[in-house]
Amino acid sequence: MTTTVTQEGTPAGAPPSSRPARKPRRDQLTMLGLTVPGLLGLAVSFLLPLLWLFRMSLNRGDSSGLIVEAISLDSYGQFLGDPYYWKMAWETTQLGVGVTVMTVLVSYPIALFLVRTESRFKGVLVALAIAPLLTSSVVRTYGWLVLLGNQGVVNSSLHSWGLIDEPLALINNKLGVYIALVEIMMPYMILALLAGFGRFNPELEHAAASLGANRWRTFWRVVWPLSMPGVLTGALLVFVLTISSFITPRLVGGGKVFYLATEIYDQATATLNWPFAAAISFILLGLFATVIVLYQRAIRRIEAQ
Repeated sequence: MTTTVTQEGTPAGAPPSSRPARKPRRDQLTMLGLTVPGLLGLAVSFLLPLLWLFRMSLNRGDSSGLIVEAISLDSYGQFLGDPYYWKMAWETTQLGVGVTVMTVLVSYPIALFLVRTESRFKGVLVALAIAPLLTSSVVRTYGWLVLLGNQGVVNSSLHSWGLIDEPLALINNKLGVYIALVEIMMPYMILALLAGFGRFNPELEHAAASLGANRWRTFWRVVWPLSMPGVLTGALLVFVLTISSFITPRLVGGGKVFYLATEIYDQATATLNWPFAAAISFILLGLFATVIVLYQRAIRRIEAQ
């Protein structure tokens, strides 16, 4: 009987050596070694401050700034037991949803145009679309104060054209906050949509047209479903940034519009009630977590189709 020997000297048909199993284990150790610095940085910069904030929310505080070390849920009970804060949380959610919807409506046509255009200036147009990110949101907010003020560009133009007799109230209210936040969030939405359009194949539109679908039907049955991952990603990003924004509601709202982010600032700096500010922060974080869970479920449902 003849036994065939492989190049490594192992007889054919013999059980494989255990040496190849060491390579995956070595790769796992390498990946772990590369991951540990990032995990340590994340723990120091995010996890530890988050734990400190949660511990602060369990203390007791008052308007005098006195913080009493304790393990208490009084701050959470103060928030959940007051209809004023429930209303504020609801209005914060409305702000996030409203700004997100309007940002999608305004940004979607721009992103779709940037994807479809064959102009040699396409790169320049994309750069111009996201150029506002190079400017501080504080500067852009002050710019909206100039544009929307009683003597601003918008009211002055409408008055000179004879369309209004009295200046429109476009600042120091919710309307101004919505307008400013939509413009500030547009670059983030456009970037997310451009990434989402990466899976879009123009040939699918031609196929739908060849089957008799008009432009609207092609858009709703082909283009829109394929762009949903990008829309959902942009919506998540815009919603989270909107409900956590402080500068724009504070400045454009003129101190007359109150959301959770502005209330956290007031409790921490004006009232000096740090435990209550920390509790509101964690409630806002819970709202973030809820939206992320809904986003993940929506993405899984889309991928399963």
